[in-house]
Amino acid sequence: MKNLYIVLSFVAISFTMSAQNKNTKVADKLFARFEYIDAAKEYQKLVENGKADPYVYKQLADANYNMFNSTEAVKWYAKATETQQDAETYYRYAQMLKAEGKYEDANKQMRKFAAAAPNDLRTKAFNENPNYIPRLLDKTKLYDVKSSDISSDKSDFSAVLYENSLYFASARNGARKNYGWTDEPFLDIYKADYNTDGTITNASTVTELNSKWHDGPITISADGKTAYFASESYKEKESTPKDKKANAKFSQVYLFSVTKNGDSWGSISSLPFNDETFSNSNPSLSRDGKTLYFSSNRPGSLGSGTTDIWKVAVNADGTYGDPQNLGNKVNTEGNESFPFIADDNKTLFFASSGKQGLGGFDVYQIDLSNGSEATNLGKPVNSEKDDFAFTFNESKKIGFLSSNRGGNDDIFIVNPICAVDVLIVVSDAKTGAILVNASVSILDDKKNVIATEMSNAKGEVSYRVECDRAYVVQASKDGYEGNTFAVTKSKGPKARVDAPLQPIDVIVTETEILLNPIYFEFDKSNITQEGAFELDKLVQVMKNNDKMVIMAKSHTDSRGSDNYNLPLSDRRAKSTVQYIISKGIDASRISGKGMGESEPKEVCNPCTEAQHGLNRRSEFLIVK
Repeated sequence: MKNLYIVLSFVAISFTMSAQNKNTKVADKLFARFEYIDAAKEYQKLVENGKADPYVYKQLADANYNMFNSTEAVKWYAKATETQQDAETYYRYAQMLKAEGKYEDANKQMRKFAAAAPNDLRTKAFNENPNYIPRLLDKTKLYDVKSSDISSDKSDFSAVLYENSLYFASARNGARKNYGWTDEPFLDIYKADYNTDGTITNASTVTELNSKWHDGPITISADGKTAYFASESYKEKESTPKDKKANAKFSQVYLFSVTKNGDSWGSISSLPFNDETFSNSNPSLSRDGKTLYFSSNRPGSLGSGTTDIWKVAVNADGTYGDPQNLGNKVNTEGNESFPFIADDNKTLFFASSGKQGLGGFDVYQIDLSNGSEATNLGKPVNSEKDDFAFTFNESKKIGFLSSNRGGNDDIFIVNPICAVDVLIVVSDAKTGAILVNASVSILDDKKNVIATEMSNAKGEVSYRVECDRAYVVQASKDGYEGNTFAVTKSKGPKARVDAPLQPIDVIVTETEILLNPIYFEFDKSNITQEGAFELDKLVQVMKNNDKMVIMAKSHTDSRGSDNYNLPLSDRRAKSTVQYIISKGIDASRISGKGMGESEPKEVCNPCTEAQHGLNRRSEFLIVK
């Protein structure tokens, strides 16, 4: 992410004073002015002239870290960490290694970070789950991501769609002077048309809001009459005291409100909680207009000098409440920024470099209404590079993402993969009691088992399935008849399937156990799911009567030759026996024999279909 000014504040960076000397004076001044490109060139000259030391290596690494040049950052962090460094250096080194896809090496540096900062939330997360990457890569794909025509060859990010207008921040305005950090023009707020065919055209500056400083990103109220945007404190003729070593004054990032005056914006006001000692940026207004979310490094942030996600109440009389930190379910000692509150006023998307991700900034989602943990959106929303500024327009079902995965900060279009979250609740059909540890499988329309899970303490199992596709749920539990339940086609987002199971009430005579017919597929002997449901009843009876011994006899009807029917029935009998054994019944208690057509229940010639059906049966005889 080139424009880290949006994440960090314009405050002078402190140095290890003892490490500086006359050789680094020029480079240090450029570094302090956030002119990292030129600073890196000066530090590089010191390396080439044999005047480098661990301080120079670290400065070179940090300069490239701030420009997200991960290849160069890794190179110089490797040199810097040949000597002891502070904890944050090891963390940054690990982040850059992840950005290069070197996860094992990143873990080595994270272990050094954990040893140096044992009480850090990032250390706790790492110690609890050090090898989280494979699980993260296996996450269900939630969105498709594609490039956008609105991106330019300069930095473009924080796109948000209101009605048919797309607002974003961009450094494409060549009429502006360049900013030393990025060697690109200062940022402007842009507005473009979002057309009915999904194209984005006519991008132009929002002249009334832009200044000669950085401006953007922006958020707009549901009625379109109020906007909040980030800009520099220079707009208020405010800045921090002059830094003598850098020979410069530094601005903070402030939040401003503005109201619509006809077709144009006017009456710009600085928000009352801005302060010349810290920055506020990246605003996102809830659709009900009652809460403004933003990022800030204000006092109370979890890290020292890092940004957290905050919120502030927007009162009906135009006043504001006291800013509140969203706490450690969202924030870490690293940087959290780019909040976006969804249309439901409870789902928050944000970017974090402090949580466990794929590298750089990753996008996370959290439900603020229920105290749940934040979850990583996985690929392809996230990559090994910086991914941030995720926004979503619910009415048009389209989102936007910013990322430097292509080497530049660009805007990507995000399309949700239509999915239905199916909640299955298993219960006793007679009493209504929930059933724990019931086996619940979900099958597609071709009867392929997709997954099998056990019901939890609430009798629940959840699956995410495709939209507009029929599925079947199969549920079973010892002591109950298994059954199937339809999942009807739906566009979601949620569906509930109640799965009541009947307690097994098997007829047991003195000589046999009577079950419903156990059918096999034509010319096959494998146990079908329907057959398994019936055989589970037999298993339950045998578990309840541990001395019982059973013989399974498989019969066919009279159609087909003896040479065909006898081997087929024998294979089916043996498959039945193997299924019973697989359920924990000792092999000595179950045997099977195929009888072919030798013992018809109905003696007939010709036979009706009903009579054939009675002859094509399985019997379970009680041997003892």
